Order: sequence, then structure tokens, then C-alpha cells
Amino acid sequence: MTGISIHELGVAFSAKDGRVIAVDGVTQEVPERGFVSIVGPSGCGKSTLLSVIAGLYAPTSGHVEVGGRRVTGPDRAVGVMFQEDSTLPWKTVLENVRFPLQVAKVPKSEQLTRAQQAIDLVGLGGFERRHPAELSGGMRQRVALARTLAMRPSVMLMDEPFAALDQQTRLLLGAEVLRIWRETHQTVLFVTHDISEAILLSQQVWVMSYRPGRIIDVVDVDLPEDRDASVVATPAFNALQNRVWEVLQAESMRGFAQENAVPASGVPAS
Repeated sequence: MTGISIHELGVAFSAKDGRVIAVDGVTQEVPERGFVSIVGPSGCGKSTLLSVIAGLYAPTSGHVEVGGRRVTGPDRAVGVMFQEDSTLPWKTVLENVRFPLQVAKVPKSEQLTRAQQAIDLVGLGGFERRHPAELSGGMRQRVALARTLAMRPSVMLMDEPFAALDQQTRLLLGAEVLRIWRETHQTVLFVTHDISEAILLSQQVWVMSYRPGRIIDVVDVDLPEDRDASVVATPAFNALQNRVWEVLQAESMRGFAQENAVPASGVPAS
């Protein structure tokens, strides 16, 4: 069992003006082999929640279980992909994808096999000897995805991996992620600001409130499992998008109002 269980999770940070509650009382489940996306206003704690699940932050309260095991730190069964371009410029595509396998001391012959399989899976066959500077932004993100897949994690955590790309490339890569998910049967939790992307990719979308981050709506995506980017033009897709936007718009406006509130001094809060 490789699902994700989140139990009454809370995360707080110390700041100059006091204690900031980033995540508060989150209890949710991502089923084994499920694909769930999280959307929410900027600063609502989406990335913080993902980092706790990855074992990179310790929660203030509550806990997370992955595959029935309590998360206490990073786990090789959990792959993490961030939005930043993390390719190593001095290494080729093949060397980039092999690198974490080398760190993990996987036998060399297996490194090459697994790296090549991951490269082929993301559609980069024939580019093994290219360096990142010779690739487009979308291709570099494919390299990062292949590098994560080569470790063969049972759970994938993806934090806005396509945020820096244009909309057309995002849709194309999203379709590739769906295809790979169907082939690998991994459990995926995907953070994005893009409502369309969340609905296109997911079986379920969680909507987070403005800080403190809570899950305020859970939207089941009742679209065909074998969907592709063409589904965005359908009435069913638009209805789901409108539902998520109605909730998200209210929270975004609340966050904007709080961040721009004018205190008694008459100076807008920074």
C-alpha cells in the first residue's frame, strides 16, 4: 500500500511579527495509485504541505503516513520534483538522469538500464548526449522528471513543476505526466496554481484556503480516465473549473485584502 494519509496536520513558523500558522488541521487521504492536485491562493501553504509529506519539514502538530509508515524524514520511495530547473549544466541528459542512482550506489549496469528506461519514458530518446543548454525549458523539465522516475519511487510529489513554461508546453507535458502515471501506477500529489492543469491531470482536486491553509473543498473529477488536452473544451470540464474558481476566487480576494490591509498608522501592511 503506497497511499498518503494526512492526520490533523499543522505547521507554524516564527516570524518577526509573531507566529505564522501556514497549515492548520489538514486531514486527507490520497489513495494508492491515486492522482490528486492541490490548488490555492499564493502563500496558502501548498508547498509547505508537500514538503512535510516529503519529510523535508517537521510538522508542528499531527503527522503524515506514506505506505502506512509515519514520515520522519526523506524516503527514497518518495520522489520529489520542484519547479526550478534542477538539471546540472555540465552533465549530459544521461548523466543527469544517472546522477541520483550513482549517489544511491546502484550498480553501474543497472544505473544505465534504469536511466535509459526513464529517458525513453519521458520521450527524450535520442537526446542522451545533449547538455541542458541545448534543450528547451520543457525538455529540461522532462530530464528532471526522468531523473526522479529513474529512482522508481512509489509516490511522486510534484510542486508546480511546469510553472515557468508557456501554456501550450504545460498542456503537452501534463498529457505526458498522465500517460506516465497510467504506465507506472504511482501515487501522485501535484501542486499547481493552474485550475485547468489540476482538473486535466487529477482524479480529485483539493482547494486550500488562504493562510492558515486548510482544505476547504474536495472536488472529484468525474471525467474519462483516458482524457487528453482536448477535454478542456467540454462543458463537463468547464463546470468543474467554475466550481473550483468560485471557491478559489473568494479565498484569493480574502488573501489580497489581508495582505494590503491598512493598519492604524495609515501605512499599508507589507
